[in-house]
Amino acid sequence: MDLAARMRGHFLDSIETKRKAADVLAAPIAAAVAVMVASLMNGGKILACGNGGSAGDAQHFAAELVGRFERERPGLAAISLATDTSILTAVANDYAYEQVFSKQVEALGSPGDVLLAISTSGNSGNVIAAINAAHGREMQVVALTGKDGGKITKLLAAGDIELCVPATRTARIQEVHLLAIHCLCDGIDCSLLGEEP
Repeated sequence: MDLAARMRGHFLDSIETKRKAADVLAAPIAAAVAVMVASLMNGGKILACGNGGSAGDAQHFAAELVGRFERERPGLAAISLATDTSILTAVANDYAYEQVFSKQVEALGSPGDVLLAISTSGNSGNVIAAINAAHGREMQVVALTGKDGGKITKLLAAGDIELCVPATRTARIQEVHLLAIHCLCDGIDCSLLGEEP
């Protein structure tokens, strides 16, 4: 087995997936930036959720907004719903794992806020429940999905935005999700601070 060739293949596959995604996702990412900036400028916040690697992406996104991305600026209101183990385990134990994010959206979400819902398959039950809760709170949803968008595609309302990665392999979808998150952060900063010279 030539492991080096196999590793090179991963890089080339990732590059090709990102090339395809650039054509499909650039405009919807720009639209998602506009939705997020409008919320933040009106005193809103962004709640982010996902499972596994997508939970890590939700945390990453919130950290970039509350701290900074590439430029100094005041912190922006963002919360990862995947980080509080006491809430997650209490809700999973007392209700159901499917409600670990929706309960938090119901408690923390307000009209005008945005939910960043991350699911590589588009079929994560607790992310779907969070989207339903967000709609109930008059929040817009930005969904990061992959494959065919799964159940989430059919669930989104007018005004919601789906960023569906044109790939079937989970690793490739996650790689593009991370790039999309960095694009969102950059777009938010450019919208608030202007383009860097």
